[in-house]
Amino acid sequence: MPASKRNTGPVLRSEGRRKTFTDLAKLDAHVVRPEEYDDLPELTAAELDRGVLMRGGIPVKRGRPKAAVTKRAVNLRLSPDVLDFFRATGPGWQTRIDQALRKAAGLK
Repeated sequence: MPASKRNTGPVLRSEGRRKTFTDLAKLDAHVVRPEEYDDLPELTAAELDRGVLMRGGIPVKRGRPKAAVTKRAVNLRLSPDVLDFFRATGPGWQTRIDQALRKAAGLK
């Protein structure tokens, strides 16, 4: 390939913006055709983990949304048999203790 056609990589301008030799408008307008999918490499789990999900140019927050009414963390001493009973019911046992206490207190 002649040197004039070779992509020498991005060059930094004085204002700190990157200059590219790629026609970005053409790149943005390109729609990948089905036959081009074979040329795309498979993404690994590590690559996907590093990715940032964006909507409208803004990163999307991940994880559980904040609850309107949050619970407070407390230290509570329970009898071993009560604790064993609720833990034996599987995941969500702390929520079930909360429900049992609310029922005993006459709360909704």
